[in-house]
Amino acid sequence: MYVKLEKSRLDYIRFRQDEIRAKLYQGIIDSISIGETSGLNIGRRIVLPSSFIGRPRDMQKRYMDAMVLVHCFGKPDIFLTMTCNPNWPEIQQELRFNDSTHNIPYLVAHVFKSKLECLKEEIVKKQIFGPVASYVYVIEF
Repeated sequence: MYVKLEKSRLDYIRFRQDEIRAKLYQGIIDSISIGETSGLNIGRRIVLPSSFIGRPRDMQKRYMDAMVLVHCFGKPDIFLTMTCNPNWPEIQQELRFNDSTHNIPYLVAHVFKSKLECLKEEIVKKQIFGPVASYVYVIEF
C-alpha cells in the first residue's frame, strides 16, 4: 500500500511540473552546468518539490528552518532522546498468542507516536523544564 501511495504522489508531481515551476530548473544553463554540449542528449527533468518528504530538498529546508531557530533563540538548552521500547505494556497487551512486535509495526509506531505527543505536551505546555521558546524534533526509524 505504501508503494502505491508513493507512486501516486510521484505521478502527481510528474504531471504537474508546470505548477511546480520546473521550467526554472531546466534550460540551457542547466545543460551547460552539467557539461552537455549536444542538444540531443538533453532530457526533461522531473523536479521534486521541497514538500516531498524525505528527499534532499526537504531535508535541506528542515535543516535551514532549524538553523534559523538557533540564530533567533540561541543554542539549544536540552537535547533529549526517546527510544521506542517494544516491551511497553500498551504494545504487549495487544499481542496475540505467539505473536511478536515485528508482526505489528503499525501498532508499535502508533504507541510511540502517542507517547511522543505526551512527552511534547509535558515539555511544551506543562513546561516541566521551564518556558519553551522553540523546539525541533526528529523521528528516525
